[in-house]
Amino acid sequence: MSDTIAVTGIGLVTPAGVGADVTWEGVRAGGPTARTDPSLNVGPVTMSCRVPPLEPGPGRLWRFDPGTRFLLTAAREALATARLDPADWDAARVAVVVGTAAGGVGTLETQHRKLLSGGYGAVSPMTLPAYLPNMAAGHLALELGVTGPALQTSTACASGATALITAGLLLETGACDIALAGGTDAMVTPLCAAAFARMGALSLRNEDPGSASRPFDGDRDGFVLGEGCGMLVLERGRHAAARAARPLALLVGHGTTSDAHHPTAPHPDGAGLRAATVAALGKAGAGRDEVDHVNAHGTSTPLNDRVEATVIRDFYPGRPPSVTAAKGALGHTMGAAGAIEAALTVLTVAHGLVPPTAGFTTPDDATAGIDIVTTRCRPQNVRLALSHSLGFGGHNTVLAFAAP
Repeated sequence: MSDTIAVTGIGLVTPAGVGADVTWEGVRAGGPTARTDPSLNVGPVTMSCRVPPLEPGPGRLWRFDPGTRFLLTAAREALATARLDPADWDAARVAVVVGTAAGGVGTLETQHRKLLSGGYGAVSPMTLPAYLPNMAAGHLALELGVTGPALQTSTACASGATALITAGLLLETGACDIALAGGTDAMVTPLCAAAFARMGALSLRNEDPGSASRPFDGDRDGFVLGEGCGMLVLERGRHAAARAARPLALLVGHGTTSDAHHPTAPHPDGAGLRAATVAALGKAGAGRDEVDHVNAHGTSTPLNDRVEATVIRDFYPGRPPSVTAAKGALGHTMGAAGAIEAALTVLTVAHGLVPPTAGFTTPDDATAGIDIVTTRCRPQNVRLALSHSLGFGGHNTVLAFAAP
């Protein structure tokens, strides 16, 4: 295992629940988590997918943005499932890499309102340590005593996947033996909801939130804003083997490209996603006919799903892989999505079960012809799976996970 990257731990905080097991159970059940959200009272969208209340933690948690609270909770679970104790490791050989689309934007909004209503003295001195995008990784490194690289990545909704690629590169170059990597975001805020709604990106099915997020469905009309965190423990294979850690899956390939096409719209023929897929499979040493499963970005927007479905259909003409999209159940968790969906892909490989795509009932002309798993879980021996993540700015990332 000396040349492999092993996934040995997972931690999840999502709208389906706090913890990997409860999230996996919720996604497998195929039910939605979207609910009416009274806090989003400034525009046409009044629903979201929120994380359930977290258990009370140390008293200092009040200093953190909600995204950082999600991160600390998910990271602790990931380390526990990997059977790693920070008291026992070489802190200089551990890396932290965290993706985020917006940093502590909720903190910024709250403090700006206080500035406008109460003046200078009403602003918290902890505003910048809670808001600045790099501080999630910084707070996690402080919490765990990590003295190796502590990095923050931001590629919009691909941020969590980019963090995993960055961690993989650190492991490959020998910069660390262990990397705690993933993504977190808490963008269910009035400003973010208003901005996305003004772009026409959000579903307007306020009267029936449970049917609003419907990836690849012919009647999709936009995504539901969500929040959460996904963290994975990645280790050099030799390091994992030395402590008898059993991998859940192996990160065997990754690809990342830029569309250079439009600030928010994907390339119309999916050229960037296709190139990232080719790169990921090339690094994995695998052919397209070896791909068993794709965990799709699947935002439930008309444009994204049409382009992504076209790429999947055209790229696998002979033996199409099974396809699922978690945003039907969890909403769009923004910079956390790539990491949460990578974790779900790992669990699919580990358990041999493909979750259904919540909200999907009927394809349209663009999404027909791909093997979308719907209604219930599908048992499948998944030897090689890909996870897609795309983001504003033309970012495309593809992660390849294989059975150990």
